[in-house]
Amino acid sequence: MGFIKKDWTPAQADEWTKEDWIAIVLSPLSYIFLTIGTGLSILLLPIGFILLALGIISALLMHLVIDPKLKVISSEFEKKQHEYLEKLEESIRWEDNDG
Repeated sequence: MGFIKKDWTPAQADEWTKEDWIAIVLSPLSYIFLTIGTGLSILLLPIGFILLALGIISALLMHLVIDPKLKVISSEFEKKQHEYLEKLEESIRWEDNDG
């Protein structure tokens, strides 16, 4: 899958790209295939197993497409959250020392 970008900067990952649109399409398809496929597989219908397999494949593809962006965004958020908590802690210590 050479047309799927794997390396992102936080600014690039925050923008809407074709990978987001691919995930938008694959997400409902995977849930529909998984739901209908599970139901029909319980009834032991061959089409159910095919739909279940399509659901699993589409869920895996969705994960492969969107996970690199989510990891970058998540790590950037964690870094900003850590900086915010440090500033908050410094502010609280400053107020405690003042009073």
